[in-house]
Amino acid sequence: VWAWGINQDRQLGDGTTINRSTPVQVSGLTGITAIAGGGFHSIALKDDGTVWTWGYNSSGQLGDGTTINRYTPVQVNGLTGIIAIDGGGEYTIALKDNGTVWTWGNNSFGQIGDGTTINRYTPIQVSGLTGVTAVAAGGSHTIALKSDGTVWVWGHNEYGQLGDGMKTECWECYSSTPIQVNGLTGIIAI
Repeated sequence: VWAWGINQDRQLGDGTTINRSTPVQVSGLTGITAIAGGGFHSIALKDDGTVWTWGYNSSGQLGDGTTINRYTPVQVNGLTGIIAIDGGGEYTIALKDNGTVWTWGNNSFGQIGDGTTINRYTPIQVSGLTGVTAVAAGGSHTIALKSDGTVWVWGHNEYGQLGDGMKTECWECYSSTPIQVNGLTGIIAI
């Protein structure tokens, strides 16, 4: 894995906080099959199904049980069998090979999907969601595509990003558990 750009929050994973205008190799990673970026943290999926993170960790978005910023990759606690990853503002999402979804980090607007607004420093399974084939993370809302072609969302809904037809421009509007997007079926990608 190679990275470049701003590095004030250690998101390049090269062991420094030096901004880079040319690519530098992320320390200690091999066998990577997917990468993703969060707000100020980075995520990598290894070919053995484990997840590795580095960078800013104020809300536990690195999933290592701490809020310590990391200069180099650390393994996310307790996750195996992962097939897809993504990063939101200050949280992370992973899809397991059994169709379950796991999230951790900032949960101010319920974007973790566990029915609370408590930040999680290690992965927790999203409540009541199975049969998922793809995941995506927004700034503070999360999206999942199920094998039946339906789309499920949770988290912040200030501008209607959950697609549930509820009032928008409401800072305190959110869902802390997955809800189905109205009127969508036959969806193949998110």
